[in-house]
Amino acid sequence: MAIKTVWIEDGCISCSACESECPDVFVVDGTSLIKAGVREDGVEDDNLGARSPLKASLQVSLEAGIQAAASACPVEVIKFS
Repeated sequence: MAIKTVWIEDGCISCSACESECPDVFVVDGTSLIKAGVREDGVEDDNLGARSPLKASLQVSLEAGIQAAASACPVEVIKFS
């Protein structure tokens, strides 16, 4: 299963667990953000409203890291589909 979209719900505590688990996708800058380089729309934010898909060429390769980041999130705000 390829992950097509990843976003951050409200409530991030900026613990950096996501960035530690999957630095290709996540960066913490005051709060957790989805990097622009992995998104189709090229925007760096929480992707909560836009729900921009990941670039098709990266969806499979980033899957394990995104799942690990979501599992490591102590407040369970990392969501994906």
